[in-house]
Amino acid sequence: MNAILGVREWFTQPEQWSGPDGIPTRVLEHLWYSLLGFAITVLIALPAGLVLGHVRRGRAAALVGLLVTASANAARALPTLGLLVLAVILTSGGDLVPILVPLVALAVPPVLVNAYTGVRQVEPRLRDAAEGMGMRGRQVLLQVELPVALPLILLGMRTAMIQIVSTATIAAYVGLGGLGRYIVDGYARQEYASMAGGAILVIALAVAVQFVFAGVSRLVVSPGVRGRP
Repeated sequence: MNAILGVREWFTQPEQWSGPDGIPTRVLEHLWYSLLGFAITVLIALPAGLVLGHVRRGRAAALVGLLVTASANAARALPTLGLLVLAVILTSGGDLVPILVPLVALAVPPVLVNAYTGVRQVEPRLRDAAEGMGMRGRQVLLQVELPVALPLILLGMRTAMIQIVSTATIAAYVGLGGLGRYIVDGYARQEYASMAGGAILVIALAVAVQFVFAGVSRLVVSPGVRGRP
């Protein structure tokens, strides 16, 4: 009960809602790191997944599938904090590169694998029908395969964004801002209310991401693809 009261008091303090250390500022910083990492992830992983999933013929297609799966599993096994330390050493710190390296490495696998799998699972007869209508490879990919694979692609992007939001707290370890400051600084000062408050804010932000992607999915995914009449 004392812990709950302490967290409640922490949130109700006026200084928590203004200034450079206030919650609005820290949330904006956290969103900036997260959105930047997500944008880089999508630019790298989404085109690669779509193109690799579009290749279907011969042994090359099977080899591509194995490489995508193996690389995604290997990326998931990378230690996030270890990547952060390595990026700091290699870049001498001082900018956003150290935090973006582990965030992108963590987020690429779900986007890459879901884009690849979504395109691969499109029914061959749809592709054949499109080609029979005179569509070229790029047109088939963008006008047939991409819309059908969109639900799975959005699921991968949602997973990646939630992982980024949850992991961006490590920015505090290299002197940057974000919600991780409450956790790291609170631990250093043994202020458990600050640590709990920071954790609650990160969880709330991750839940908000869930709702945002749910709304985006309802807007951009065809009702027929969602399984509705």
